[in-house]
Parts: sequence; structure tokens; C-alpha cells
Amino acid sequence: RVKLKAMKAEMPVRHWATLPEAQIIPNLLAKAGVRVVDMAKNQKTSAAEWVPATKDLHLLKTAAAKCEGCELYARATQVVFGEGRPDAKVVMVGEQPGDEEDTKGHPFVGPAGRLLNKAMVEAGLDRDQIYVTNAVKHFKWIERGKRRIHAKPSGMEISSCRPWLEAELASIQPELVVCLGATAAQSLMGREFRITSERGIFFPHRWAKELVATIHPSAILRMPERYEEEYALFVHDLKLIAAKVKELDAAARA
Repeated sequence: RVKLKAMKAEMPVRHWATLPEAQIIPNLLAKAGVRVVDMAKNQKTSAAEWVPATKDLHLLKTAAAKCEGCELYARATQVVFGEGRPDAKVVMVGEQPGDEEDTKGHPFVGPAGRLLNKAMVEAGLDRDQIYVTNAVKHFKWIERGKRRIHAKPSGMEISSCRPWLEAELASIQPELVVCLGATAAQSLMGREFRITSERGIFFPHRWAKELVATIHPSAILRMPERYEEEYALFVHDLKLIAAKVKELDAAARA
């Protein structure tokens, strides 16, 4: 992986030209994404061997149901694949399915999904026009009494599942990817990405014209003392996204 911020912190860019070894930096940066993908495909736990060579979303979803690319499949009820229009201009990516999603087999149908729907309506976004999915397709949980509580997926589990997300994006070819939460953002933008400082900013990306990140709605539900403030910020971010969608539509018609 290339940690560009760390490189710049150790040696300011203005000094790179004076270093003989710095001549290889552009080539390293250009190939970094491909190397990360190859690393994910070659690691011991990876979904890559279960991903068929197709761009048909229905075939991808059918194949995903049999995936054993990491250990999460063993405790999950079922795989929760993405859903929405195969020609969607916007893809929203969350972290992983929750308890209700795992039971019903559909993404964003639990409390966080209902909050997302509410905020999207306020922001002027039509969920029926958006493809929703997760960086990790199986529910990772710990048992607490009779409840199954969400457990954050590890970096290896996120990396293992990335081939499915990349297959979805390659099939849909969206104009905009919206990352909901740090896990989704770091899965596509690298571990250096920080929601706190980079939310609401649009970045060019190889899987879409642009990518933007905001907080995951489940995080808002976990902050009851700041709910109103965080929800308002979330709706504000979604309004920026709605405006960007209109901008992309206008550019496509021009």
C-alpha cells in the first residue's frame, strides 16, 4: 500500500526531485491500486475465487450466496448482497449487514436503514434510484445475552470481501460512490482516509467519476446525546450529494 500522507510527512514534496530514488515514485503511485487488488486476490482468505467472471448482478448475487472467502460466513444466517438498479448512477456503500439485515437478507432494512431512508427523503434523494450495498457481505456479531451485537470487521475481513464490492462497481459503473462510515471509505480509499476531516469532500476515483464519504447512520443512533446535531449534519451531507447528482445529470445532458 502507498501511504502518501506519511511519505509527505517524512519528506516534503518539494525535495523529492533531489532524491535519485524519488524518480520511481510516480510509477509506484500509478500501480499501487493494482498491487493492492492483487494482494487481496492472493491472500489466504479472499472471496476472489468465488467471484465469477461476469458483470451480471443477478449471477454475482447467486454466486455470493456460496462464498466462503473468510470465516464470517460460518456464523451468518446468509450473505447480504447489494440491491438496487443495475444502471444506478449512485452506489451507497456501508460497513456490513446488521442483525435485521442478516435475518431478512436485504441491505439497510434495520434501524440504520430506516434512518437513512428518512434522511434521504429530507435531502431529496430517491432510494429507488440508488444501489445500496456493504463493504462486507456477512454479519459479524458477538453474543450478549439473547442478542446478537454488531462487531466491527477486521482489516483482513474487509480485504477478503473487497472482490465482491469491486465486482458490483464494475457491473454498475456508477458516476458517484457514497461511502457511509469509515469502514466503507477506508475499503475504497485506503486506511489513511478519515471521515472526521474528509467527509463531504468529493474525490476522483477509479470505480466512479467521484467518491464522497459521510457518517454511517448507525453511528448517529449510537449518539443519543448528540442525535439532533449529528442527524442534521448527515442530512446536510446528503443534500450535497443530491446537488452533485443533479450536477452530473446536467453534465451528461450537455
